[in-house]
Amino acid sequence: MVRSIALATALGASIAACGAYALSQPGWWNFVAAWLGGPGSGATLAIDDWPMCSTMASLGSVEGLDPDFAAGKQALAAGNWEAAITALKFAALRDPHNADIQNYIGYAHHRLRQAGPAMQYYHQALTFNRRHRAAHEHLGELYLALGEPGKAKEHLAALEDICLIPCQEFDDLQRAIATYRGSATH
Repeated sequence: MVRSIALATALGASIAACGAYALSQPGWWNFVAAWLGGPGSGATLAIDDWPMCSTMASLGSVEGLDPDFAAGKQALAAGNWEAAITALKFAALRDPHNADIQNYIGYAHHRLRQAGPAMQYYHQALTFNRRHRAAHEHLGELYLALGEPGKAKEHLAALEDICLIPCQEFDDLQRAIATYRGSATH
């Protein structure tokens, strides 16, 4: 028993020392960025450059955004799906690798019941940021609308892995799956 405790203590100290050493080295963010599916190992990311997952609740926030991105978010908030798509596609021309823009375009297509384009844009958002919570939630909801609850559960599992603390996207998709199951039994 004493040997096990001593071994665990030594192992923990070794891991902490290795972690402290790694953090002190220049470029350690490159490894983390590559591990998270971000830019290649040649890119250096500052903390402020990490992509933030957006939720639909943040639609009102447009300060400091590209004018077309801001107009697209405002159109989404107003339920004007066609105008949102138009504005967001212009924003995507200037920022073609923005996962939030791709997700929002997908969401507008989804609301217009255009499953094909919606799925394309959600997948594009996940290509740019595989940890994009809103894209996982919306894609899961789209799969439910298409009658594919198994694929929706895959995105719920992805959200469970991504959300280290409770997150709205996980809760929303979990509720949607439960509602789907309830309606399927009636």
